[in-house]
Amino acid sequence: MNLAYCLLLAAPLMAQPAIPRYEVKRAAGRIVIDGKLDDKAWAAAASAEFVFPWEFQTGAKQKTTAKLLWDDDYLYVGYECEDSDIVALRTERDEPTYLDDAVEFFVNPKPSQTDVYFGMEMNARGVLYDYLMVDSKYAFKRFNLQGVLLASFIRGTLNARGDQDQGWSLEVAIPWVNFEELAKRPTPGTIWTANLNRWDGVEPNRRLSMWSDPVQAQANPHVPARFGQLVFVEEGK
Repeated sequence: MNLAYCLLLAAPLMAQPAIPRYEVKRAAGRIVIDGKLDDKAWAAAASAEFVFPWEFQTGAKQKTTAKLLWDDDYLYVGYECEDSDIVALRTERDEPTYLDDAVEFFVNPKPSQTDVYFGMEMNARGVLYDYLMVDSKYAFKRFNLQGVLLASFIRGTLNARGDQDQGWSLEVAIPWVNFEELAKRPTPGTIWTANLNRWDGVEPNRRLSMWSDPVQAQANPHVPARFGQLVFVEEGK
């Protein structure tokens, strides 16, 4: 096999963006789940900015950032979403919230395997669609996470088409008990994997942005091999 042919085969792998890594700090204080991300503890958390992997999508490129924290009781995830037209029609748990303006959290507490992970899709109303994902194909939506705290805060007018909104934010707190079949509660140094995504806009102008680029030809967020790393650390490190 000649060198040119080897380089041709290696080119797609070399072109892939690096897997991102995020240090999840221990929360230094109490977090009130009201959707606002204004508790003092959030100030210590770094912001993970989403990328836009698919140029063929026609929706606006509106900025999204996410933050994560942890304590003895919960894993916390917060999102800040710029949005000039906020639309969320689903009102009941396990409805297809991903068809609305929505954010997602896919988390794998056992990175040595990629067959099973937890999916959470939360629209701008703060409505949750949660499931156990198996083999990146089968979403068991009858699986419900226990004790989740969830709230959103809208800076604008929900479902009023044609006006000018500013954006929305969302906070979710997930009790550790939900992950115990796959992993123990994390300690400093533990690594889980996850992706954070956003569905933005209304058909036909929608766009999917993400923390970790899944490197897919089509807009597909369910690629656990490309999830980013969550590294749990003590507060202030």
